[in-house]
Amino acid sequence: MRVIRAIVFVVFFSIGAAILSATVLCDDFLEYFHNRNLLRQAGGGLEKLKDLDADYDVVIGQLEGDPCQIARLAPATLGIEPNEPNTAYPLASADKLAAAKQALSEEPNEPAPDEATPEWLGLCCQWPRRHILFFCGAALVLISFVFFGSPKRSSRSITVTTKESSGAKK
Repeated sequence: MRVIRAIVFVVFFSIGAAILSATVLCDDFLEYFHNRNLLRQAGGGLEKLKDLDADYDVVIGQLEGDPCQIARLAPATLGIEPNEPNTAYPLASADKLAAAKQALSEEPNEPAPDEATPEWLGLCCQWPRRHILFFCGAALVLISFVFFGSPKRSSRSITVTTKESSGAKK
C-alpha cells in the first residue's frame, strides 16, 4: 500500500510541478524559440557571406594569374568604350540595363528556414489558458500532498498530568 501511495504521489507531484514550471517559464520559452530562430537566420546569412568570400577569392586568384582578364573587365567596370577590332558589342538601352540590374540585385525568394514556436506553447501562453493551467498544476501538487503524502500516524493521546501542590489549601 505504501509503494502505491509513493508512486501515485510522485506521478501527481511531478505532473503538477511540470505544469507550474511551464506556466511560470512560458515567456522565457517564447523568447528561447524566437532567439533560436534568429540564430538560425544569422547562420544562413553567415554561410552566404562565406560563399561570397570564396567566390571573390577565386576571382582574385584568376585576375592575378591572367592579366588579360583585367583588360577585358576594365571597359565594363570603368564605363570605357571598348576599342577591339572585329568585335560586335550589343547596344543596350537604359530600360534594359535597369531591368537587368534590378533582376541581378534582387535576392532569390527563398523562404527562410523559419521554425515557428510550437503550437502547444502558443496556446499555453494565452492568458486565460495560462491561469487555468497554473491553478490545475497547483491543485495537482496539493492533491499529491494531501491525499498521497505520508500516511496518517496512529493517534496516540499524550496526557499531560500536572502535579498539584498539596500544601496550598484554601
